[in-house]
Amino acid sequence: MTFKRSSGILLHPTSLPGPYGIGDLGPQAYRFVDWLASTGCKLWQILPLGPTGYGDSPYQCFSAFAGNPYLISPDDLLAEGLAAEEDLAGLKELPASRVDFGLVIPKKLDLLLTAYQRFKNHPPNALGAAFQYFCAENASWLDDFALFMALKEANGGGAWNGWDAGLRSRKKSALNKARKELAESVERHSFYQFLFFKQWGRLRKYANEKGIQIMGDIPIFVAYDSADVWRNPDLFFLDESGNPTVVAGVPPDDFSATGQLWGNPLYNWKAHKKDGYKWWLSRVHSALQTVDILRFDHFRGFAGYYEIPASHITAEHGRWVPGPGADLFKAIDKDLGNGVAAPGTGLPIVAEDLGLITPDVVELLEAFNLPGMKVFQFAFSGPENPFLPHNYVPNCVAYTGTHDNDTALGWFASASDHEKNFALRYLGVDGRDFAWDLIRGTWKSVAVFAIAPMQDVLGCDGSARMNFPSRLGGNWDWRISENDLREDLAAGLRDLNWMSLR
Repeated sequence: MTFKRSSGILLHPTSLPGPYGIGDLGPQAYRFVDWLASTGCKLWQILPLGPTGYGDSPYQCFSAFAGNPYLISPDDLLAEGLAAEEDLAGLKELPASRVDFGLVIPKKLDLLLTAYQRFKNHPPNALGAAFQYFCAENASWLDDFALFMALKEANGGGAWNGWDAGLRSRKKSALNKARKELAESVERHSFYQFLFFKQWGRLRKYANEKGIQIMGDIPIFVAYDSADVWRNPDLFFLDESGNPTVVAGVPPDDFSATGQLWGNPLYNWKAHKKDGYKWWLSRVHSALQTVDILRFDHFRGFAGYYEIPASHITAEHGRWVPGPGADLFKAIDKDLGNGVAAPGTGLPIVAEDLGLITPDVVELLEAFNLPGMKVFQFAFSGPENPFLPHNYVPNCVAYTGTHDNDTALGWFASASDHEKNFALRYLGVDGRDFAWDLIRGTWKSVAVFAIAPMQDVLGCDGSARMNFPSRLGGNWDWRISENDLREDLAAGLRDLNWMSLR
């Protein structure tokens, strides 16, 4: 795939405006696409779209294949006859400025249950046939995911390693019994997926027709409490009881004296290679049915990853282990029908190559001509800093910041005097409009893509930060308002895109 010089905005759908407590795939999503198209930007970057669990993180989902039912639009349910106005009253009482997941989730699930019951009792024309077709087309992941979610419900939401032994080990008799006893719950969760992908497919098509490509995210690791691990235990390092023996994280560094213990189960890459990386190929194929470009999160883990014994409570005593390297990407490349190739062709993948980058990571990037990431916010230590635009190569994606960083204004407020002074000198500005100064510098770089979080376009301070990687709770809840999609901001981006040939 040839990437063309362009620009975009990072905004997860949960952050969209609207009256129902959380951004969704309804009218306000289309309004955002219209606004984005008016700016001349060609990219909409989002975070993973999977069903979120504990902590509400889109990077810890119950499935690498399923969609998040909390994003289903109440307005679309209303239009299809699956909901009535009175069914939306509870959601309309929720705060609009932030997502309060503790309040919105039960109310959204109540609405979805009502929609399912209306569908069962009085299915709208053609919807029943479309649902059956969806189930058949997606059976390879949907059957197990819907059963997994039904079993979680039946077990009070508990993780799968606490279920009955027969279900933990997926004994055929236990699974057949569960499918029979929980048939309605299984169908209901399948129906939620049908609604999600129906709405998302329509929105993506609309964006594409407006000249906008969607960049999605593939986290390298999956959550332990997921249908993926429950369904494929042989593909992970688990003991006989199904518990992880080793988990993911990163070693101690300047930011954390004990490292970061993520806790995700680690892949048994030998098992993946033995079956031709079948699960990974399915994952990539599924993702590309949903978005146009993939950002591979924690790309360095494919070259080598940090392994921590599951019994440890910190990441201090782990070890580096080789990942699948080029072998996996050759398989992906072949499956997508590409030839690893000349510069400017190949895989529709952007690599998140931040952190400790060793020569094997660089070799992997270069072998498949994958653009890495440059975060301008990291740049202001001195002229040799690789995140300064004069050190970029065209085959990279430049950001003012990401969902894991502070906003541009938040960073500037807390930066050291040296960093502030260097930033102002480098940009040739006085700092009164620092977020847009950073956007202008990013857009004018040689990077093939230039992307800014919506917070920076709006000039938000640190209170608008999306995620604090080391903090449990209080993340992922930021939202824009309807008044934020302003014409003056669109005009500024439009002029900047024209000026910088984006």
